Amino acid sequence: MNREDLIRFEEEIKQLFLDKKIGAPVHLSVGSETPLIKIFKNVKKGDWVFSTHRSHYHALLKGVGREWLKKEILQKRSIHICNKEHKFFTSAIMSGILPIAVGVAMALKRKRSKNKVWAFVGDMTAEMGMFNECTKYASRHNLPIVFVVEDNRLSVNTPTQEVWGKSKTKPKIIRYKYKRKYPHQGCGAWVVF
Repeated sequence: MNREDLIRFEEEIKQLFLDKKIGAPVHLSVGSETPLIKIFKNVKKGDWVFSTHRSHYHALLKGVGREWLKKEILQKRSIHICNKEHKFFTSAIMSGILPIAVGVAMALKRKRSKNKVWAFVGDMTAEMGMFNECTKYASRHNLPIVFVVEDNRLSVNTPTQEVWGKSKTKPKIIRYKYKRKYPHQGCGAWVVF
């Protein structure tokens, strides 16, 4: 798919929405075509793609059929498109897809697969704890996953940095190390009550 094909699809969905043929929310992607086309040149057929509520372009670029996708959108499933055949899964829950994507990446590593996982999130999700936990875990376990942050600088309609604050100061964190004497629970002796 090229840029014009992607835009044409979204404009068609927009018109169906305006004509009241889609009785559910839709989230359109016009504006992100060029970087996505470049990224998807690296996504292989056997790779897994996990996306968000704004996934039409991702689905089309992964190879999901245009008419199949349109039918899903007309069936009120725009914000949670899933296609097992194309290894394409989404969730409308902020950061909800990330732990699943990391789990699939772990499975691919254990199977010694050549495939990888691509996890797409918005800039607001990239500020959340789940994103930090998943990227840290994936990095420390050398998992075959690529996290892609789509940054439109908005959290819904509020500037993302307004939500999180603009200060660049870091919080004071104190960390100390110690060697514990007792196990996690109890005192090391079995006690029957």
